[in-house]
Amino acid sequence: MTTAWGEFELSRFPEDPRDRLRAWDASDAYLLRYLDRERVGLSGTVVVLGDRWGALVTALAEHRPAQITDSYLSQEATRANLARAGVEPGAVQLLTTQDPPPERVDVLLVRVPKSLALLEDQLLRLAPAVHAGTVVIGTGMVKEIHTSTLQLFERILGPTRTSLAEQKARLIHCAPDPELERPANPWPYSYALPDGIGAVSGRTVVNHAGVFCADRLDIGTRFFLAHLPGGRRRIVDLGCGNGVVGTAVALADPTAEVLFVDESFQAVASAEATYKANGVPGHAEFRVGDGLAGVADGSVDVVLNNPPFHSHQATTDATAWRMFAGAKRALRPGGELWVVGNRHLGYHVTLRRLFGNSRLVASDPKFVVLKAVKRG
Repeated sequence: MTTAWGEFELSRFPEDPRDRLRAWDASDAYLLRYLDRERVGLSGTVVVLGDRWGALVTALAEHRPAQITDSYLSQEATRANLARAGVEPGAVQLLTTQDPPPERVDVLLVRVPKSLALLEDQLLRLAPAVHAGTVVIGTGMVKEIHTSTLQLFERILGPTRTSLAEQKARLIHCAPDPELERPANPWPYSYALPDGIGAVSGRTVVNHAGVFCADRLDIGTRFFLAHLPGGRRRIVDLGCGNGVVGTAVALADPTAEVLFVDESFQAVASAEATYKANGVPGHAEFRVGDGLAGVADGSVDVVLNNPPFHSHQATTDATAWRMFAGAKRALRPGGELWVVGNRHLGYHVTLRRLFGNSRLVASDPKFVVLKAVKRG
């Protein structure tokens, strides 16, 4: 990526030489061009929200920005890109969406996230630190910026307008109004689960902003809950989201040890809050990370997984493949991977390639539950 601050070699995380997806896009480049062209002052506290793979903070590292992200993978990519660029350790402050934001923000740069709820939550958390002189600029691809996006900026920070599009990217310009009466932050959001879904029927679920299907139980998870295995000791809820699946297992079997894992800081916070809200007995661990990296080989009895098939705007099976491969490594001989997914995704083919077997546990017109067993 070539910028006014230099040329940078950037990559996503985990690095894969076969991955053709770049670690930056036209919206990152547009924002950096604008900052240079308009000679935007970058003194004071610079905060970059939603920087997907660290492209923005790597380019702007000399201004010692703070990055706020919900993604462990994005944070690890940022570390690697900063190191590759020779940026001194500590020049960029790496924060998560669960960390307290800076007390004062002089420049706020926002890479618009896919989730409007996450944008709402983070703008409300940052708003007290924004003042009348704060420069606020958002960026995103045209297809990612909607009227509702602009309304959020306007409702939470102040008057908002958009730029002309360049290379299918657009900027958002917001003039902060300190006198604006902001709404209360509705996140995290809690609700009672419906009846008829096993051990978690009627139980409380807690969702931080940005978690998939935060305002209702998604139909894939509902189907999975009706077909969960029992009687197993060490279980992983892989890609745990709000933790409903792992909590259901723990409620059904108090002797189970459940590890909740997700790459989203918001998701793991939700899973822990859901687990604690229901007073579940037994042992649980909550971990933000890259799938099952760090989990010992052959240490798990069952892995439960509802894999995502999107990486930002790209549809891909790469995440599912990595999750399945990680599960195979972590499972003990005879251990089982249970997967729920849309029928059309063909996970049975992937599981047979990895495990040598795949059995259909249950199906309906939209979803399948599959089981693969680790042999030997």
